[in-house]
Amino acid sequence: MSRACRLIVTCLLALPLLAWGQCSRVFKVPVAPVGLSVTVDGETIGGVYPDILRGVGEGCRFEFTLVPRARLELMFEAGQADLLIPASRTPRRDELGQFVSVIRSRATLISLTDKERPALRSLDELLRRRELRVVLVRGFDYGEAYLAMQRELGSQGRLSQAVDALEAARILNLGMADLTVMSPTIFAGALHNDARFRPLLSRLRVEPVDELPWGESGVYLSKQLPAMDRHLLRELLERSVRSGEAWKTFQRYYPASILVDGMKQR
Repeated sequence: MSRACRLIVTCLLALPLLAWGQCSRVFKVPVAPVGLSVTVDGETIGGVYPDILRGVGEGCRFEFTLVPRARLELMFEAGQADLLIPASRTPRRDELGQFVSVIRSRATLISLTDKERPALRSLDELLRRRELRVVLVRGFDYGEAYLAMQRELGSQGRLSQAVDALEAARILNLGMADLTVMSPTIFAGALHNDARFRPLLSRLRVEPVDELPWGESGVYLSKQLPAMDRHLLRELLERSVRSGEAWKTFQRYYPASILVDGMKQR
């Protein structure tokens, strides 16, 4: 059989899969709690991104497993995760997977309003203000400017690291750090989920900076997935975004007052 004939046969065999929305297997999706984007209640895993995935198509099933946040990236790199959620787009991740943009998001400086200080307008200014201590969450990546800041803060001895956003909130509340850097929706979602820290929601100070502009946030599909599955998942996710269903999911979880600082519709 000629190469052209083989290609035609392959395409014809793929048509039922693409037409009926049937994925070839269950997809492995390790997750860690991230605000309201991924929530864990006992054995139940929910939140914005699991809800979006569960709603993309009857023929696609996802196996969610709970792992420490710091392991997610390593599992994706090793091919032990079919999807990485939620994820901001970075050059390193582009080498490993295909990105599907779901939302526009940005990281900001976040502190508590009862810790008075002059406003910060840039990461450079933050680095110059050596009296300010910073706590960051292990495994978070908001691009090169963020990573460069993280390295410099570490070399200056001003950096604490937390396993998740809730621990970062605890460190801020105890006065062991002055601010953190992450998406305000992730931080606010973590506070909302824990009654002990929920009162901090009214004390948040959010400061956008130019080095952390609006970027894309969404889902990475592993390049080790079969090409047809990857293509189908991308199409289903993009359809959810175009129809507005994905944005409605965010609106069900987050009040508008929280969305305005950290996310906007793509």
